[in-house]
Amino acid sequence: MSPASTGASTIVGADASVPTSDSRVSPGGPGYRRMSFALFLAGVATFALLYSTQALLPLISGEFGVAASDASWTVAAATGGLALFVLPMSALSERFGRRAVMTVSLAVAVTLGLLVPFAPSLGVLIALRALQGAALAGLPASATAYLAEEVSPKALITAIGLFVAGNSVGGMSGRVITGWVAQEWGWRIAVGVIGVIAVACAVAFRLLLPAPKHFRAGSLRPRVLARTVRDHLSNPLLCRLYAIGALFMTVFGGVYTVIGYRLTEAPFSLPQGIIGSIFLVYLVGTVSASTAGRLVGRLGRRGALYAAGGTTTAGLLLSLAGSLPLVLAGLVLITAGFFAGHAVASSTVSKTAAHGRAQASALYQSAYYIGSSAGSTVGAIAFHAGGWAGTVGVGLLAVLGVVTITVFGTRAARLQRRELTTAA
Repeated sequence: MSPASTGASTIVGADASVPTSDSRVSPGGPGYRRMSFALFLAGVATFALLYSTQALLPLISGEFGVAASDASWTVAAATGGLALFVLPMSALSERFGRRAVMTVSLAVAVTLGLLVPFAPSLGVLIALRALQGAALAGLPASATAYLAEEVSPKALITAIGLFVAGNSVGGMSGRVITGWVAQEWGWRIAVGVIGVIAVACAVAFRLLLPAPKHFRAGSLRPRVLARTVRDHLSNPLLCRLYAIGALFMTVFGGVYTVIGYRLTEAPFSLPQGIIGSIFLVYLVGTVSASTAGRLVGRLGRRGALYAAGGTTTAGLLLSLAGSLPLVLAGLVLITAGFFAGHAVASSTVSKTAAHGRAQASALYQSAYYIGSSAGSTVGAIAFHAGGWAGTVGVGLLAVLGVVTITVFGTRAARLQRRELTTAA
């Protein structure tokens, strides 16, 4: 049987004696809770740092006298830096280990997070955020590869869903905390507080994460890495999953970059603290991500993606209303759909890759954060040109792309099954 069918991790240049899936941890087994909580904290720190300025964009615009499209670069630069460096970082994790790369990445990112509040200009702030995003690149791909190697295949979607849930908690808490702190003491103190919280998460992560038992060091040879990347990019299913991740994140990045500007304007005119509290809807993402495994079990992977896309679409349309409760309901649906779709797509990447899982996950993360950068920038430009309806229009086009790709994948799978039946 192939590695993909057994669930065993095959790393380029790795030792062939990889332990079987039976020796990997499962829910209720020794070390599973400790491992899950450690990576949950890593997810909290990653998203809290990565999006620490998103809820504060109106205040940043005000201090530096710039438009939403300019201030949005404090988010786009961070996600863009992550997108550019996630593949090189994944290669380092193949050679030096997942835990080591994640530890160093978090250490550098939290150090930069403590410097961000002292940025003297928008340009310096954007540069620091880009560096912070590049540092955080060691987390996402390494974390999913670590779980794919250490967790039993049957529990993989649930385990990755918990890591994604940590992302949602980090994104939520970071925005809520910064909103209320900024209302009293300004955006600089707010991002400083997030930096301190991230330091605590990083320390706890390193103390709790068990040493890997199934990791086998791979090669850093450029030719080997290039061949692995080429193999992944020639896999139609992986390419579809990369595109789906990017499109879902385009919606999410655009909506949450612009929502603060919309809510500060009439007819809402909300204060910064209340705007930050809007991000409590991320709790919905925590639930939808952690239950993605059950959704796939009930509807299948493609059915789960259709459900996620439909939920996101309903949320986008509902958010067009002029009533605050309806806007909040729309954000709930957008968040639930996004996190469910992301958990399904990212876990399927880890299960599909027959070798070089870190690179497969890195390519997904790269596409995902390119989508975030594109959504933040294009969503802000669309808002400037056409108001909230413009941002929603960008989101609807992205969801249409998700549905189209999933339909194409469904038809391709049916055709493949027919060909196999005919050949048999």
